Amino acid sequence: MDRKNFIHSLTAITALSILPSEKVLPLSPENELNSEKFSIIKPPRLKEGDRIALVAPGSYISEKELQDSVTNLSDLGFQVTFSEKLTLQNGYFSGTDQQRADDLMDMFEREDVDAIMCVRGGYGCARILPLLDYSVIKKHPKILIGYSDVTALLYGIFRKTGLITFHGPVATSTFNEFTVNSFKNVLMNPESVTKFINANPPSDENVYGVKPIVEGKAKGRLIGGNLSIMVSLIGTRYDVDYSNKIIFIEEIGEEPYRIDRMLTQLIQADKFKNASGVMMGIFSKCEPKEKDPSFSKSFSLMEVLTDRFAGMKIPVVYGMSFGHIKNKFTIPFGIRAELNTTEQTVTLLESAVK
Repeated sequence: MDRKNFIHSLTAITALSILPSEKVLPLSPENELNSEKFSIIKPPRLKEGDRIALVAPGSYISEKELQDSVTNLSDLGFQVTFSEKLTLQNGYFSGTDQQRADDLMDMFEREDVDAIMCVRGGYGCARILPLLDYSVIKKHPKILIGYSDVTALLYGIFRKTGLITFHGPVATSTFNEFTVNSFKNVLMNPESVTKFINANPPSDENVYGVKPIVEGKAKGRLIGGNLSIMVSLIGTRYDVDYSNKIIFIEEIGEEPYRIDRMLTQLIQADKFKNASGVMMGIFSKCEPKEKDPSFSKSFSLMEVLTDRFAGMKIPVVYGMSFGHIKNKFTIPFGIRAELNTTEQTVTLLESAVK
């Protein structure tokens, strides 16, 4: 994430930890889920004409962003709804923590809302995790979709309920043909097996192309999101066990040494120790800045990624179609999949919606 101090999310969660903790869900015998041994919940699929609720669980939005969001979803054939809380502003947040949490909970509870889409990310989703009522979310399963800072919600909701959520476009994203096709194939017209074929993004979006760092195949549940947020959740009750998982990662606006630092923290926390594979999207604007006096001595992004991942005995690939780019996969958080880094594909092994 393009922020000077992503450690804010750790500080915020620490400050909120004095709140009563949520009731821990009972464990079931599904060995594949390890410490998250609960039953997976799939939300109802989307249909044309369904009503999608807009929320801003992190940063505030502008009037133009709201209008663009309504237009984008209306053009796809959906009804759009939102509350008066959507346009609130509290510093760099969209309302207070409680207002943002209440708005999200209201949309889960509303019977006339079929799915929930975040208008944008920014910063702030981690702060509302202790304020959500996960028992209500579990009783009213719905599609929740977004990326970047929304990663915190994907982690927290999956960890506390087993609900499948979705790392995909926010309402202000570019809904081009590639993005719309992936969105519909996953959320509206799912098949029992769905193969994601990587896009060929413009060179300014992906300077390296698709690069296998460790070739091979891997099977496991898909979990992941924005690297900064993933790191900020280590040690919290919202983190997810990476064992037997395919980890997907994206980032924006972080220089290679910061990418190095975050990956090193994940490695030293043993997060990749029992993982099945790693699928990286596009790390946008993550090259060394030329104006930096040390630019000529800096490692490139790919040098850092290769150094950190090449020695792992699991398949690893960089450059898949997700992240802060126009061509986005809609990736179900928690669904079983197969990654093939040699063929540069990821295949969903089951439908993500019912």
